[in-house]
Amino acid sequence: MSDKNKKITDYIEKDIVPGEDTMWDRISVSIVAFFFIGFVFYCWFKPATDVSDVERRKLTQKPEMSVENVMSGDYMENFENYAIDQIPFRQQFRSLKAIYSTYVMGQLDNNGLVISDGYIIDMEYTLDENSLDYASQRFNHIYNKYLADVDAHVYLSIIPDKNYYDTSDNALSYDYEYMVEKMCGDMEYAEYIDVFGELSLADYYKTDTHWKQESIVPVAEKIAQAMGANIETEYEHIKLEDKFYGVYYGQMALPLEGDELYYLTNDTIEACQVYDYENSRDISMYDMEAVSSADPYEMYLYGPLSLISITNPKASTDKELIIFRDSFGSSIAPLLATGYSKVTLVDIRYISPEYLGQFLEFDNQDVLFLYNAAVLNNSQTIK
Repeated sequence: MSDKNKKITDYIEKDIVPGEDTMWDRISVSIVAFFFIGFVFYCWFKPATDVSDVERRKLTQKPEMSVENVMSGDYMENFENYAIDQIPFRQQFRSLKAIYSTYVMGQLDNNGLVISDGYIIDMEYTLDENSLDYASQRFNHIYNKYLADVDAHVYLSIIPDKNYYDTSDNALSYDYEYMVEKMCGDMEYAEYIDVFGELSLADYYKTDTHWKQESIVPVAEKIAQAMGANIETEYEHIKLEDKFYGVYYGQMALPLEGDELYYLTNDTIEACQVYDYENSRDISMYDMEAVSSADPYEMYLYGPLSLISITNPKASTDKELIIFRDSFGSSIAPLLATGYSKVTLVDIRYISPEYLGQFLEFDNQDVLFLYNAAVLNNSQTIK
């Protein structure tokens, strides 16, 4: 008897029909059902997480149930968003999806980001002219209100995004030439300082949008020289022990290697006195506690503070500098501070220009508008 006929005979003798449920089938289904039901109950009853540290955003919270919300359909729509945000092992699922999309399906981008030569780069390339108009209008308002009638020396410098230096076949970037031309045309009172040539892709973090402080000494020199200031160029490079995983790392959701994180210091920087007007306190140039936070880049001048002053007791000049800036300014300000008696940083994303007269006296300072291209192209955050 052939093996095939023997197997059929065995089924007949045992009164088992091929395809019919067996005890092991029922056990397998029961195990799957147990885990599925347990997973559902865990999802339902687990406390909601407020913030995703990896994605650096607030997560959707459980919506309030009411007859009106249920009848309108809003409750189910909001609950779906809540369930997606609060699902257990969410980051692991995001990573699996990103790995599958990138390495199996060959998808070029993930969440609007691409990897080029090991650097995560934002694919945003559409220039928003209305946003540029709004940014220049806010800068013009500051000039007309505080600077037009005083002997201030006003400068503008635009920091390119990483996409400007991407030379891959899939590279996309803003029309930077037009952006610079338009901003300079709208701010004729400001002398433009071009730093594009002092930077390269290697001067940015691989997993983050920002530039590396240890790489921007030439940029600081170029800006200082254009403003007639002499800054120091010798610094001690302090390397932090932990790797730095930037904002793009969480958005990309791929298991990539982190960046090295350094900060620069010398005797002048260590002697500087830093004051945080927002919280009425003295602070240090570098916040070591931020190194273990969700965003270690906030170690530079304590991150997104609205108004900070840096006083340099070792300065050989009485020149002062006011920088209207975004987060890129936090890491370059310590370097520029070595060439001024006082540097004031103003972030008008967090403080209205209307209040500046209460804290600052505008006179014959150097005034620098220093902004990253991405902020100018999304300037709705500026007050």
